[in-house]
Amino acid sequence: MFNFLNKIARSKKKIKPVESRNTLEEQSSWKEQTISWLIDENIDLMKKIYRIPDNRDVKVREIKLGGKGRKAAVFFISSITDVRTIEDSALRPLLLNKDPDAGIEEIIYTQNVTAVTQIQEVVENVNRGNAVIFLEGKPAAYAFECANFQGRSVESAETEVLIKGPKEAFTEKAIVNLSLLRKRIKNEALVAETVTIGKRSKNDVFILYIRNLADNQLVENIKGRLNNLNADAIQNLSLLEQYIEERKFSLFPSVLLSERPDRAASFIEDGHIVLIMDNSPDSLILPATFWSFFHTPEDHYLRFFFGNFIRVLRMIAMFITIFISAIYIAVTTYHAEMIPADLLLAIAGTREKVPFPVLIEILLMEIAFELIREAGLRVPNPMGPTIGIVGALILGQAAVEANIISPIVIIVVALSGLSSFTISDISLNFALRIIRFMFIFSAGLFGIYGMTTLFTLGMYYFVSLKSFGVPFLAPMSPHYVSSKDTIFRKLLTQESLRPGYLKPVDINKKGNGAVK
Repeated sequence: MFNFLNKIARSKKKIKPVESRNTLEEQSSWKEQTISWLIDENIDLMKKIYRIPDNRDVKVREIKLGGKGRKAAVFFISSITDVRTIEDSALRPLLLNKDPDAGIEEIIYTQNVTAVTQIQEVVENVNRGNAVIFLEGKPAAYAFECANFQGRSVESAETEVLIKGPKEAFTEKAIVNLSLLRKRIKNEALVAETVTIGKRSKNDVFILYIRNLADNQLVENIKGRLNNLNADAIQNLSLLEQYIEERKFSLFPSVLLSERPDRAASFIEDGHIVLIMDNSPDSLILPATFWSFFHTPEDHYLRFFFGNFIRVLRMIAMFITIFISAIYIAVTTYHAEMIPADLLLAIAGTREKVPFPVLIEILLMEIAFELIREAGLRVPNPMGPTIGIVGALILGQAAVEANIISPIVIIVVALSGLSSFTISDISLNFALRIIRFMFIFSAGLFGIYGMTTLFTLGMYYFVSLKSFGVPFLAPMSPHYVSSKDTIFRKLLTQESLRPGYLKPVDINKKGNGAVK
C-alpha cells in the first residue's frame, strides 16, 4: 500500500514541472502573436489566455453589427471597468449600426479609440481596465478607455497633520492624485509621463515635473532607474522607494514620501521630480535633503515668527531625543563632578535601592517605551491612545515602586520619547530613534568621550550622503545658491530663488514662496 502511494506521489512530482513549462511556452507564444483575420481564432485565443469561463469577472460579448452584419466581440474585465460606459458607448452603437462599411471609430460614442495589432497589446489594455473590440475580417483590435478601479475618496491626511492649511491627502488611485496636483499647478508645462514597472504586475509609475524647469539630466536619471528595475512585482511606492534609493543600507532616507498634494506641488514648482502610482496614498519626491524631512508644510502656512518658533522647538526636540538619555548615563556614570552637589545627592538617594546600573535602567525603560508605542499603533484606533497612556503610567509607577527604576529615569525617558513625536516624517523618526540607542551604548561604554567620537564619525557619514547626486545637507553644506530655507525660513517675499543644487532651468521664482 505504501509503495503504491509513493509511486503516485513521484508521478505527481514529475508532472508539475511539465505543466509549468507548458504554461510558460504558451505565454511566450501568444506574446509574439499578431491578431488574426479570423475573429473566431482571436476569440478562442483570448478565452484561453484568460481561462474563460473559469475566470468569472472576465467577460466577452459576441454580437452582430447592425444585427445582420459582421461579427464582433468585446472583451473586458467587469471588476475594473465601467460596464455602463461599455454598454452605452460600444455595445448599443454596434447593435444599432446599419452601415456594414463603417469604421469602428465612427460607430462607438467615444474619442479615445486606439487600434492595436498584437495580442500582447490587447491583453495589456484589458488588464488596465479598457475594453477591446474585435471585428470580423480585421487583423486589428480597437481599445477604448473605460477603466473604473475602485478606491476610497479624498480624505484628510493622517500622518502629516496640519492645523492651518489644506486638509486634502492623496488616495490609492493615481488618476485622482494627478488631478489633485493639476488642480494646484495649472501649467501646460507640467508633464506626467508613465513608466511600466514589474514584469508580472505591470504597474504604471507617473513621473511628474515641469518641462521648462526641471533638470533634464535628473529626469533622465530617474527614468533610467525605473526602466532598469528587475522585479516581478512592485505594488506601491513604499516598495519602489527601496528599489531606487542609492544606499540600500543607509540609516537616513534619500527619498521623501509625502501624502500631501500641496507639499508635492510645492516641490514640483521648485524643480523636483515627483512619482505617483496606483495602490499608494503617497508621492515620492526626488531628490531629498535633510531639510526636506525636517520641515513641515505648516512652517510656511504660519506667519514668519510663528513658523520659525515651531522650527526652533523641533530642532531642540530632535537634540533632546538623541542626547538626553545618553548624557544622563555619561554624567552619572563617568562624570559625576559635572553635576551640582545637591542634585548629585538627590539622584543618589533615588538610586539607593535600585539594583541595576544606569545603562540597564535606561535601556529597560527605552525598550518599554518603544513597545508601548508600537502596541498603540497596531491595536484598533479607539484603543491605541488608551494603551499608550495607561501602559506608560502603570509600567512607570510599578517599576518605581518595585525599586527597579529610579524616578528620574522615568522623566528622562519620557522627555526623550515625547520629543521624538515632533518629527513628523516617519523615516527620519526611525533614524533618530535608532541613533538614540547608539549614543546610549557609546555613553555607557566611554562616557562623554564615546559620545563625542560617535558624533564626529556620524557627521563624517552624514556629509557623505547623497540623494540622486545631491548632497544630503545642501544647500548648507556644500553651499548652493538658494533661498537658504534651512533651520530658519525667510519672509515669503524674500524667498526668490529655487534650490541651486537641483540645477533648475529657471532659478528665479515667479511666485511668493513654497511650502516645504
